[in-house]
Amino acid sequence: MKVAIYSRVIDYDQKGEVQQLFDELGKENMELVIYEPFYETIRSSFRFPDKISIFKDSNDLTSAIDFLISLGGDGTLLDTVTLVRHKNIPVLGINFGRLGFLASIGRTELSTAVQSLVKRTIVIDKRSLIHLDANRPLFGDVPYGLNEFAIHKTDTSPMIKIHTYLNGEFLNTYWADGVIVATPTGSTGYSLSCNGPVVFPESASFVITPVAPHNLNVRPIVVGDDNIISFEVEGRADHFICALDSRKEIVDKKVQLAVQREAFTLSLVRLNENNFLQTLRTKLSWGLDTRN
Repeated sequence: MKVAIYSRVIDYDQKGEVQQLFDELGKENMELVIYEPFYETIRSSFRFPDKISIFKDSNDLTSAIDFLISLGGDGTLLDTVTLVRHKNIPVLGINFGRLGFLASIGRTELSTAVQSLVKRTIVIDKRSLIHLDANRPLFGDVPYGLNEFAIHKTDTSPMIKIHTYLNGEFLNTYWADGVIVATPTGSTGYSLSCNGPVVFPESASFVITPVAPHNLNVRPIVVGDDNIISFEVEGRADHFICALDSRKEIVDKKVQLAVQREAFTLSLVRLNENNFLQTLRTKLSWGLDTRN
């Protein structure tokens, strides 16, 4: 079995768990393909299995890779979306960060996770992505994200007006700091912090959530992800921010933007005993009575 390893950086107090993971993978005779910048950072501090190689970018990830393991938090896992792209390589997130909503496998479950990969006793969820189209190049060759697309005013500018259309039909003008279009996966992220609803991963929908709207009667709305959502932006400033997950670009307000569901999906690995409802309860304290 061939497994790719991706991470940004590992803290000193996490060294023991990372070494345990390498040992467990080596014990199962797995071939590791490690992200080069990460490998260069840790090469002098860890013991590695005999079979290792490195990868530099998405072009080095071939169909020979069985799984990609993300070591870090949810932000690290979001990085893997730009690496696996359309290649349908299943991604397993091990949480070395804080919340770990997407990277839901804890550090105490390393042995269980490796054995589940070996025995294929895992569940692979297909998570939809959001794709951005614009009349000028944005976000290079990865104009898509797992969580959300967002339009936001620049830091010091006044609020902006975002004229929003659904399949070419006028939906609403948002007088706000910005607007978020979240996937079901992203509904528990930025959109939720702006009072958007939680929707299930398989719900085939987008959540349109305003950020600090001027009109208080404007609320988030859920639409089917078979719609094309387009925008025209007005404001006193000449530029605004476009964001896909954790990536952002400053763009001219004359740019034309539209989002729709991406043609491919992300394969997200979870252990059999973990599901969306359990994650809601454990990560968001869903239904927890704090009085007891």
